[in-house]
Amino acid sequence: MNKQQQLFQIRTRKLGLLMSDARNTNRRTVEETAAAIGVTVDEYQAFEKGQKAPSLPVLENLAFYLDVPIDHFWSNTTLNETTQEEPIKQKDRLRRLRNRIIGASIRMHRTQLNFSLHEVSAATSIPEEQLANYELGEEGVPLPELELIAKTCDVRIEDFFDKKGPIGEWRTKQIAQSQFLDLPEELRDFVCKPVNKPYLNLAIRLSQLSVDRLRDVAEGLLEITY
Repeated sequence: MNKQQQLFQIRTRKLGLLMSDARNTNRRTVEETAAAIGVTVDEYQAFEKGQKAPSLPVLENLAFYLDVPIDHFWSNTTLNETTQEEPIKQKDRLRRLRNRIIGASIRMHRTQLNFSLHEVSAATSIPEEQLANYELGEEGVPLPELELIAKTCDVRIEDFFDKKGPIGEWRTKQIAQSQFLDLPEELRDFVCKPVNKPYLNLAIRLSQLSVDRLRDVAEGLLEITY
């Protein structure tokens, strides 16, 4: 075996490990994954064992199915190393914390309007004792009841969404991605080119200037131009 063949074999085995890592991280079976990307189970198993190298379209299908960056298959780091899977206890702790935060938020909005528990109860048909438990975070508020409370307190349901926790960070990224994809194609292309980064930084700095300061800058540019 020559050096080129050895490198090919090493690369094939590495691809297999990365494919297996991506599948296991997303908790998909070999059978599910093979069916989703259009190959046989035996063929997919050969990929993960490093016995056969997948084609680029196969990797693209796999990345799409598992919702992982295609760049992952050129990485030296597994997803299991970069993605910390929260233990069940931590998830329970997060849920209890969120219940307390939502409860405190309900109480804040209610007291800002000088509403008593009795008034909110009358408007929502939720018993006062139940509302008190919600405000203390002792129970999670069922979504239909939370929507009623939000309407009664004249706030948006979005005001109760997680903003600083892991779910909030994920949602922020999703919104940012959606907003980016809504931009015209030529603007997306401009933003993605590293050579245009200085122009983007300049635009950010200009957007932070006051109207008077912007006027001064514009007048200075006119003097240079003319």
